[in-house]
Amino acid sequence: MKPNTKYAKSGEVNIAYQVFGSGAIDLVYIPGWISNIDLMWACPELVNFLNELGKIARVILFDKRGTGLSDRVLGFPTLEERMDDIRAVMDAVNSEKAVLFGHSEGGSVSALFAATYPNRTISLIAFGIFAKRIYSPNYPWAPTNEERQKVYDMIEKSWGSGDMNLESLAPSKANDKVFMDWLANYFRSGASPSAALTLTKMNTQVDIIDILGSIKVPTLILQRTNDIDVKIEEGRFIAERIQGAKLVELEGNDHLFWAGNTQEVLEEMKSFILNVRPKLVYEKQLFTIIVGRLISLEANSASLRKHINACVKRFSGNAVQYNEETFTVTFNGPSKAVLCSIDLVEMIHSLNGKLNIGIHIRECYADHCISKETENLATSILKQSQPNQVLLTQTVKNLLIGVNLNFAIFNTIFDVVSGDSILLFTVSKKHKPNKLLNGVENDKIVQYDSFLEIVVQVINKNLSNEEFGVVSLCQDIGVSERQLQRKLKEITQKSPNQLISSIRLNHAKELLLSTSYTISEIAFKTGFSNPSYFSKCFKKEFSINPSDLKLKQ
Repeated sequence: MKPNTKYAKSGEVNIAYQVFGSGAIDLVYIPGWISNIDLMWACPELVNFLNELGKIARVILFDKRGTGLSDRVLGFPTLEERMDDIRAVMDAVNSEKAVLFGHSEGGSVSALFAATYPNRTISLIAFGIFAKRIYSPNYPWAPTNEERQKVYDMIEKSWGSGDMNLESLAPSKANDKVFMDWLANYFRSGASPSAALTLTKMNTQVDIIDILGSIKVPTLILQRTNDIDVKIEEGRFIAERIQGAKLVELEGNDHLFWAGNTQEVLEEMKSFILNVRPKLVYEKQLFTIIVGRLISLEANSASLRKHINACVKRFSGNAVQYNEETFTVTFNGPSKAVLCSIDLVEMIHSLNGKLNIGIHIRECYADHCISKETENLATSILKQSQPNQVLLTQTVKNLLIGVNLNFAIFNTIFDVVSGDSILLFTVSKKHKPNKLLNGVENDKIVQYDSFLEIVVQVINKNLSNEEFGVVSLCQDIGVSERQLQRKLKEITQKSPNQLISSIRLNHAKELLLSTSYTISEIAFKTGFSNPSYFSKCFKKEFSINPSDLKLKQ
């Protein structure tokens, strides 16, 4: 029997949800791409699966904003809004803690929720999950831009029909006309063609790789070995990066968990849910941290603090900690942190002052998340920024899906604690879109931004390899030298060799400023076999000898 549909308020958005089951433990099902909680009950296979879960848990279903019975929204729903929806539904049914069961793209937001709100998460179960939805050298199983474009075209031309190749989601049901008709109807009832396209483009931007290590709750990853939508390598990649995660590789090629060997899936889930022993309290969780440096204004002015505190409160930020020239704020999500930062810069500018802000995301102790370690990284970011500029790390940028912002690659810094090079971006509010921007179509700008990130990742991976050059770069990213030359010139106004050299020298600068390595050691670490040639290139790039910069420290 279909449960009653109710609505929870998530801000101003109505989120449709249902509750059923007799178990003592709560389980929230976070659906994938598109859902309709009423139409779920028209599929016998899915109904049987849900009823079996209801024997061991109180099951909570909901349609994410923009889909099914929930309110339609303009633009992309952000990951933060998606997390807010989960919390709103849990609050509406008085669920303090729950097992999160995320399917496909729903697994991505479930993973972020588990890292951000571990004390509201009993455990995490993910089926057919992916960490990224566009190809890159560190995640080669994802589709390319061209392959994703084919999906966009298919949605626009054939939404909800057999031409969408729905059989690829459930090959074992390909000849079951009743099931396939239901599936097409399910998708049509879940979203309009434009909404489906918007959600698909949002999925393309998903990148939760950097936060996987912050998930500490018990985790079960279920993946079918021949799933063509999400490759088995993706499940292995994710499980390796989540501490203590259990990966179960199931036979079959269905992407839908309620098709194929569903009994095996149920048994694995039941065993995990009933036998897991989570911590009562998690001391650490994921925080987004901003550090601002005030210029030309008294940081300790009572009226200025009042203005800053009001802005932080408006974006649901946590307590502000003030120092002599800087202040630090923490947020439970990146989009609120970034939007608050942009408003703070504008506010300080209106008061005839200047402000620069650095933003990063880290796993921290909940009771004292502002530590020396987190401040040091933010301060390193601040050193790079100019007045009235907001800089953020790539990890933060990757989680800003759906936020109406512009990003531009800025520089790299060296994190002494992790030993990694960190790519920084400038961020600004997006103006009303035009068909053409500087003669380049908007869609192409998005593609070029993705292309440039891939190029920078490959270069950073090979910083110490003196043999690495344009030929190697072309081989790693799969383009010709001519294509590489043309694209980089159009995006950065630099040749491939100039970009490689610039990234190496900026990394060298960070090593000079933050480590005790000798100049020769730094030269070798950044791909220069000749220290004197390194010094010559360094002076040309920064107008200062590396030895002189070292003396200033």
